[in-house]
Amino acid sequence: MSVEGWITLLVLAAMVVGLVRGLVSPPAGIIGSAALLYVLGVTTASEAFSGFSNTAPITVAGLYVIAGAVEKTGALQPLVSRVLAEPRAVRLDLVRLVVPASFGSAFLANTPIVAMLTPAVTRWADEKGRSASTFLIPLSYATIFGGAVTAIGTSTNLVASGLLEEEGLGALGLFELAKIGLPLALAGVVLIVVLAPIVLPERRRPRKAEAGRSFTVRMSVEVGGAVDGASVEGAGLRSLSGVYLVEVERPGRVIAPVRPTQTLRGGDTLVFAGSVDDVVDLQGISGLAAAESDALDALHANHDVAFFEVVVGPSSPLAGRTPAEVGFRQRYNGAILAVHRSGEQLAGKLGTARLRTGDTLLVVAEKGFRTRWRDSGEFLLVSRLDAEMSGASSKSIWAWAAIALVVALPLFNVMSVTRSTIMAAILLVGAGVLRPREARDAVDVNVVLMIGGAFGLGQAVSNSGLADEISATLLTSVGSAGTFGAVVGVVLTTMVLTELITNAAAVALVFPIALDVAERSGLDPRLMVMGAAVAGSASFLTPVGYQTNTMVYGPGGYRFTDYLRLGVPLSVLSIVVISTIVTSLGGA
Repeated sequence: MSVEGWITLLVLAAMVVGLVRGLVSPPAGIIGSAALLYVLGVTTASEAFSGFSNTAPITVAGLYVIAGAVEKTGALQPLVSRVLAEPRAVRLDLVRLVVPASFGSAFLANTPIVAMLTPAVTRWADEKGRSASTFLIPLSYATIFGGAVTAIGTSTNLVASGLLEEEGLGALGLFELAKIGLPLALAGVVLIVVLAPIVLPERRRPRKAEAGRSFTVRMSVEVGGAVDGASVEGAGLRSLSGVYLVEVERPGRVIAPVRPTQTLRGGDTLVFAGSVDDVVDLQGISGLAAAESDALDALHANHDVAFFEVVVGPSSPLAGRTPAEVGFRQRYNGAILAVHRSGEQLAGKLGTARLRTGDTLLVVAEKGFRTRWRDSGEFLLVSRLDAEMSGASSKSIWAWAAIALVVALPLFNVMSVTRSTIMAAILLVGAGVLRPREARDAVDVNVVLMIGGAFGLGQAVSNSGLADEISATLLTSVGSAGTFGAVVGVVLTTMVLTELITNAAAVALVFPIALDVAERSGLDPRLMVMGAAVAGSASFLTPVGYQTNTMVYGPGGYRFTDYLRLGVPLSVLSIVVISTIVTSLGGA
């Protein structure tokens, strides 16, 4: 292998390590690697940053604007109301949820669909005595399958389309991916409905903290208050519904387990664990105050506050840092009341707890908190706890019209997907559905930046000869498995990279490898790239490989291994279906 090939391999390996260990954010890792490969002479400036002149990033940005209009106008709320009707058999409820969600994600980014449905499904499950964990992973996986059906279903498909266009092979047609994505989506949804009730554990049950999603909250015993000098049982803290006292922290001493006869003193810090609603109820107990009461005083002073659940995203400044380091109170004009992290009990003050991607925070803030931060990219999900489900506004017709334009105009060859998406976004702003600032805030800039940088990585893999080396090694290693084995190798490589880095970067890296494998094995290169694009979205093994998986991690009360329970059979299904279709239709 050439010197450039080794340089590219080392840079990519360092990027993967940095992303997996959380040392750098995905945008910084991808763009930084592309820039470094340019500095080291592997790519030219036009090659390293070609993604930013490609249609893919601007198309993704336009689709985010449309999704923002759908969310703001509540265009999907009538559908949500029908989906979350009176419960029936679990599998029938799953069908009612995952089939519409999968269909919708073929034409609308799956992130806003999951963002809108997750709080609604969680409330519905609590009210109807169901476990939210039975439904939220299936919801995420179903939207992933749906996104593989059309060229606009996910940013991964748009990256593949842009790369094909740069290679002179032409952009993807709107429904061109359906020859692979539709059979996979149908089979995947069926498998989800069949297996989910069997393999997914009930991680959350209403009003039972020990069986569900446990938030950690710290309360202080007020000096001279109603609890000062009382025993745990006498203070009424022994038999709380849905919440239990984990330990008592006293200067120089931690008392755990806590006996019913333990006497409480003013200044003690009580650590509770419980479900989100019951943790909120602790705020009303006389003689107890939130341990972070200084930060809450200013908020409560105006009496116009609300409680929110938020999920920390991978690009959030909170990921890997403490609330104190970020200055949470000043930055967000709110305070963290409790934290949920699957499988762990957080120790120490919440202000000094180092947060992670996927952590769910219970935040008290002004009522405008969700409006300000829901499209910021810093939180994957922002849900107000006491919010009622509202109906669609009168402007929802504009959101539906925008979706119709994006689908119909490319379908009838009136204009390209990119042109129709930009036109639809302009229409929404012009009609007053979104203000210019709202349109800007609806765009996840980190995703756009990652897509732009990913193109440079693909160019480096191609220029350095690394793609040739990998494809030759791949074809040699599969041996007797022949063409089918080579396709499986490309699909499996893409799926592994998706779990380690991001789907857009995975497809960009595999793109030159897929073209080379297709040329060496006599397959249709276009179909091979389409197979890699679909495989790039097939992230079912971890809560961090795909954004929607992370969004449901905290709200579902899941543990890391829960994703494997349903994800392994779905990954095997994806490998088999994609490889079989590409091999059979690819002209081998």
